[in-house]
Amino acid sequence: MIPIKPIGMPGQAKSALADKPSAAAQAALAYLQPGALSLSVLPPLSLYIHFPWCVKKCPYCDFNSHEAKGGFPEEEYLAALRADLEASLPLIWGRKIYTIFIGGGTPSLMSAAGLDRLMSDVRSLLPLDGAAEITMEANPGTFEVEKFKSYRNSGINRLSIGIQSFNGRHLQALGRIHDDGEARRAVEIAHATFDNFNLDLMYALPSQTLAEAQQDVATAIAFAPPHLSLYHLTLEPNTYFAKYPPVIPDDDASAEMQDMIGALTSTAGYGHYEVSAYAQAGRQARHNLNYWQFGDYLGIGAGAHSKLSFPHRVIRQMRYKQPKAYLEHSRLGNVVQEETEIGRDDLGFEFMLNALRLNGGFEVNLFSERTGLALNTIEKSLNQAEAKGLLYRDHKIIKPTVLGQRFLNDLQQMFLLD
Repeated sequence: MIPIKPIGMPGQAKSALADKPSAAAQAALAYLQPGALSLSVLPPLSLYIHFPWCVKKCPYCDFNSHEAKGGFPEEEYLAALRADLEASLPLIWGRKIYTIFIGGGTPSLMSAAGLDRLMSDVRSLLPLDGAAEITMEANPGTFEVEKFKSYRNSGINRLSIGIQSFNGRHLQALGRIHDDGEARRAVEIAHATFDNFNLDLMYALPSQTLAEAQQDVATAIAFAPPHLSLYHLTLEPNTYFAKYPPVIPDDDASAEMQDMIGALTSTAGYGHYEVSAYAQAGRQARHNLNYWQFGDYLGIGAGAHSKLSFPHRVIRQMRYKQPKAYLEHSRLGNVVQEETEIGRDDLGFEFMLNALRLNGGFEVNLFSERTGLALNTIEKSLNQAEAKGLLYRDHKIIKPTVLGQRFLNDLQQMFLLD
């Protein structure tokens, strides 16, 4: 068991605060009490930092992002992030951080000085693994050579670039703030500044043809990015596209695009390791892998989610979503809006919901290690999935078959208990 100190911050001398534990410290002590589970080891821990502002809200976007009309309160938000992290320390005391992901919104709207302050705060409060993967999302419309060099100097060692398309007409249809020339320039800057980066692309776009989708993927591959994320456009609820749906390719056309993507990426040496993720050898996104393998993550910032394990329970948290509300509650000293314990009956489904996204599946022992449950708690569902040809398993590995990958939602739902 990893010990959790109930009070104080790293390097902080004992004071009157030692007689009055914080809410998080009291929670940590409570979570260390006996419970329904017995985890022999705690999972790897990641840190997610949410930056909620962007230049313009895209019509397909259902993320927690808000247009930065007239700017955004960078200094106040950075102070709130530090306070959020400090208040969370008792829940993760003694645990090393293996990956960091700064997402949004558009984190690359942050000033170079602001990002440097954020990374300094993180390093001063948390023990980082020496080989920690530290990713920052960036949009082409915000790329500036010198600023990105400063980001690199501040500790960012991986970029995730929201290209979406190299076709100017499609970028306009998606409401992106960059054009095709800026998309290419952004990749060139990333190549010159970072050793590791990801390109985000979307397919099945409004009025997109198979040839146009193929051109997008081929253009991306020509830049030789270590990692590619290729997402099917979906019309999410509560978005502009949901209210005013564009004409998009039908299921047959989308399936052809997906087959094309598989063929092009495979020929170019990219392994398709997760539903939407393709990587050169050894370049899988370690932060995302931790999610799919049911690892732990602390999320700070507006609307951020956390999943944290203790020896006898697993909890989830959610911060206040609206930036204004998050900042107001930061001043009050509590940014956590919801905190729940994952019930024993739900853990098997939650694990499989994530792990089955990995085409290579997971090692059999990982289920018990991450959930504290015996594998036979999901034996019935495993047998049914195997009988339908959706799942392969042996004494070492459990993974979706090719059919299971195609009908992943059906496979995942088989592990949802009545």
